[in-house]
Amino acid sequence: MSFATDTKNELAHLTQEKKCCMLAEISGFIRMCGSIRLAGGGKVKLVTSTENPAVARHFKKMIKEYFSAEAELEIGQGTSLKKGHSYLLTISVPEMSEQILRETGILMVKEGINYISDGIYENLIKTKCCRKAYLRGVFLGTGILTDPEKAYHIEFLCNTQILANDLKKLINSFSGISSKVVERKKSYVVYVKDSDQIIDILNILGAHGQLFAFENTRIVKEMRNKTNRINNCDSANLEKTLDASDRQMENIRKIEKIKGLDVLPNKLYEVAQLRIENPDASLTELAEMLDPPMKKSGINKRFVKIEEYAKKLK
Repeated sequence: MSFATDTKNELAHLTQEKKCCMLAEISGFIRMCGSIRLAGGGKVKLVTSTENPAVARHFKKMIKEYFSAEAELEIGQGTSLKKGHSYLLTISVPEMSEQILRETGILMVKEGINYISDGIYENLIKTKCCRKAYLRGVFLGTGILTDPEKAYHIEFLCNTQILANDLKKLINSFSGISSKVVERKKSYVVYVKDSDQIIDILNILGAHGQLFAFENTRIVKEMRNKTNRINNCDSANLEKTLDASDRQMENIRKIEKIKGLDVLPNKLYEVAQLRIENPDASLTELAEMLDPPMKKSGINKRFVKIEEYAKKLK
């Protein structure tokens, strides 16, 4: 299973004690993946769809507990983009469908005329606990969470820009989180890519098990990346050391062949002999071999003088 599926399975087994939070979570779910179908005689019925059976069972139970309504659970075919099944929750009684739609702030009335609202109904998210519950319902509806081994990314698919902006505002109401909105084809996506902020969102949702799994993966991933950077740096330094050693050896051999190393001053002669005896040593290692030891910059200056002397020879 995917990381997102594991997260939804964990959240689907949480119980909501407060009635206000229960309604907020149901509302978030219905807003994201609910639809209204005609039932004849001007009546409507409410249908929600999910591809996660645990999520379907979770909201079937919550709807019964909060509204005392039975949601019929049906199994259908998955979307054209995904294989598998979809799970439909249908409220067949028109009066109950209308009640649920009104209480969740989806079916509104203005000047005696019913209309379908857009965005998030503010009365449902007045408290912090209700904002958390609403966001949990939204995630269980259309949330996507990438495996942290591959990338750090969480997103919520919205049908309208108004809903996306309201959801962005809700998410950003939590300290330290800054979500963004992008248009994708005919939909709008609210997303977060910062790993620390995704951990905060998992904590807000209540997915503490997945939070620890995410954090553990991130730590291992960062340690692996750090090790790779160190290895790459060591390889680069080794290559740099060998290149410098080869250049120094060429200068020393040139002087030895044309004039002999005895022409060098004692200090230069000393480091030349040291390089001949230790062709693979770094400047730091050579500096420590001298008696008395000296700094890397000091021995480097001596090799620079050897190179200048070698360049004068024909």
